Amino acid sequence: MNNSTQLRLLLLFRLTRTLAAGLISVAFPYYILTELHYSAFTLGILYAAATLATAVLTLLFGYLADVWGRKGTLLLAGILLPAGALLAFSSGRLAVIFAAAMLGGFSATGARASGGAGGAGQPPQNAAISDLTTTENRTHYFSLFTFLSGFFGAGGMLLARVIGGRMAFLAAAVVSAAGIPFIFPMRLPRRRSDQRLRVQSRKVIGKFSITGAINGFSQGLIIPFLIPFFVIVYHFPRPRMATYGFIAEILSSVLLLFSPWIERKIGFVMGVAFSRGIGAALLVMLPLVRNLPLALAIYLLTPALRVVAVPAQQTALTAMVHEGETGRALGVSQVARLSGSAGAIVFTGYAFGADDIALPFYAYAAVIAFSLTLYFRFFGARPELRPEEPDNRV
Repeated sequence: MNNSTQLRLLLLFRLTRTLAAGLISVAFPYYILTELHYSAFTLGILYAAATLATAVLTLLFGYLADVWGRKGTLLLAGILLPAGALLAFSSGRLAVIFAAAMLGGFSATGARASGGAGGAGQPPQNAAISDLTTTENRTHYFSLFTFLSGFFGAGGMLLARVIGGRMAFLAAAVVSAAGIPFIFPMRLPRRRSDQRLRVQSRKVIGKFSITGAINGFSQGLIIPFLIPFFVIVYHFPRPRMATYGFIAEILSSVLLLFSPWIERKIGFVMGVAFSRGIGAALLVMLPLVRNLPLALAIYLLTPALRVVAVPAQQTALTAMVHEGETGRALGVSQVARLSGSAGAIVFTGYAFGADDIALPFYAYAAVIAFSLTLYFRFFGARPELRPEEPDNRV
């Protein structure tokens, strides 16, 4: 089986997960806030618990992807999202919802295209993409995967117009489980890997982990609460929110196609600086304007600005570490991001519950500004990538 075929199978696996994740991302907060009538603080605690659980599983799967193998780890990770969704469908008791959110990763700390639910499966997926591509075309494939995933995530969000409550979790379980069989035929290359990381890899992982933790903290402040913001402030109905979520995901996906161009022209660091800087400036306005059309316009734009540089950032990380250590590098980086998110989620849940809606948005802008200074300090405007031997991969 050639690498192009394996990439297509991996893509099908990923698309089923992002379709389910898009549905959950809209259905879950409405289910908690409007059907079970829990507070925004309870929702924040649920998100935080799911984030921490995903962080632990991410570290485990990143390690297993290098030491045990990509295929087995993908299968193991693939089971968790449908299992969590089935558990959420089984009961509306809060203890069961906590267990389901932690198992399925209902953390809402990332776009559906990059693992907004079931995010613990991202390190073995991205390590497999790295194995099947080269440094020259890797950003193209990361962008393509994320672009198509975004479209399916948008479709899942649109599906939430007609499927809500507990039935949304049953649908998500069926859809995400349907992708697991695509992994069985794959013959991913085995990488010889030592259990100990090389010194250079540890340095690179350390830098990406620091920036990832700070970036995760900023994400936790706002991203999980964008939909709850419209529920609490504007009492926005679920079907309409699903439509705007769909449009936001489509915009994000289309803009991702520019990631390879951004990488070539200005590098991933400048791409991060421009896109996230503009996004932070827009989000500061969100609690201030109290004008629904303008607020919706900001909501549509900011997810795209957050993710446009992600494929180039993923390429930089995988190209700076040894190929046998990419699973752990991606895993540790995501753990740092998710761990940073958890505390911020609790903070924003408390602030929303105390009717201090604006404070998390101001904190977000300050944290983004600090994170961008670290990107320039650690990597410069155009970081040097690890040389890679030419091969015959796609």
